[in-house]
Amino acid sequence: MKKSCLVAVITVLAAVAGALAAVAVYLHRREKELDEYERLLFGEDDAATVEPEAAAEEAAPAKDAAE
Repeated sequence: MKKSCLVAVITVLAAVAGALAAVAVYLHRREKELDEYERLLFGEDDAATVEPEAAAEEAAPAKDAAE
């Protein structure tokens, strides 16, 4: 095998390995991003626990005023 042919084969293999590494990094970052979106979408909603407390606080002064 000629030296120039060997260099071309090594260059192609290095390019393929680089492309595979780039795809792996992209997929890893994308998976982390999707996990965060899923956690935000299906996680516990703090606003649901805040609203009843706020409603209870608003109702309490109305009861005091009525008495």
